Amino acid sequence: MFSDRMQKSHLYSIFFAPRGFQRMAELGMQIAQQYLSPFDNLIGVIGQAGSGKSMIIKGMFPGLELTNDDEGVNIRPLPLLDVDEADTGFYNAHTYHLDIHFEGAFTQKHVLAEGILRAVELGKRVIVEHFDLIYSLLNRNADLLIGIGEEVIITRPTIFGPEPGDIAEVVFKSLAFRKMIHSAEDLCEFVMHKHGLTEAFQHSDVRRGFVFCFQNPPKLEVSLETIEAEVNALIQADLPISHQDERHIRIGEDLWQCNGPRMHVRSAGEIKHFTLQKEYIREPGTGKYLLVGLIGDAGSQKIKDLNKIG
Repeated sequence: MFSDRMQKSHLYSIFFAPRGFQRMAELGMQIAQQYLSPFDNLIGVIGQAGSGKSMIIKGMFPGLELTNDDEGVNIRPLPLLDVDEADTGFYNAHTYHLDIHFEGAFTQKHVLAEGILRAVELGKRVIVEHFDLIYSLLNRNADLLIGIGEEVIITRPTIFGPEPGDIAEVVFKSLAFRKMIHSAEDLCEFVMHKHGLTEAFQHSDVRRGFVFCFQNPPKLEVSLETIEAEVNALIQADLPISHQDERHIRIGEDLWQCNGPRMHVRSAGEIKHFTLQKEYIREPGTGKYLLVGLIGDAGSQKIKDLNKIG
């Protein structure tokens, strides 16, 4: 049965999954504004470790305490498991969070499922990370389902689907491309800085690639052909790329600032077929100059076909 409150014509929406904490949190805010209903009681989030699930959730629900905080401050015992009839008053919590993958180390999944259903029945809102791992025990789908891979998929499932497993299959496969793109993006910026890049610029997205947005073409000491060749030399050398802290990675032995340090391949050799467009493209609407980097077969496509549907 379809509810009148649902966005009846909404099958699914797709956003680029941005790289970086701030951009991911901002996307979470946008999703909340456009797709979240006050009556959504069960929110399912699907994605592998490091894909940005927590930042999406923090953007959607500012101030919510996550029970799997990356800094190691975890809420014990799990508040969701203590919800009962007495917790329905004005001053009691309304929204709960849990990570099935994390909590599975402490609590059996059928107990977690019972806690989720009890909270939902009492009118609480529950945000569930790794929703695909608990779905078979709930006997109901999420009111709003979000999958995070190379792209962010937002859908309102009905009895006709999609099933959480369908979303998981898509985002798990595509996350590898997002890691390759992010690492190629940082390698390209790393090489460009070595050759005189000082201008501030913005980062943007394109399917299977990244975009640097400049007010004016930067004055580099070498050509874009040379930049591409040096990035590919780092890839061929299989330079290690490692997480240093929440603001930095290491490219080989070099410390490099990055606002999404968990979203990388382990070594540059995992990046497949990097190409850099050999000219800056002027965007008519903004007047900005765009430099586009691509991976895989995307490098053989025409610029205007990169985001083509189908």
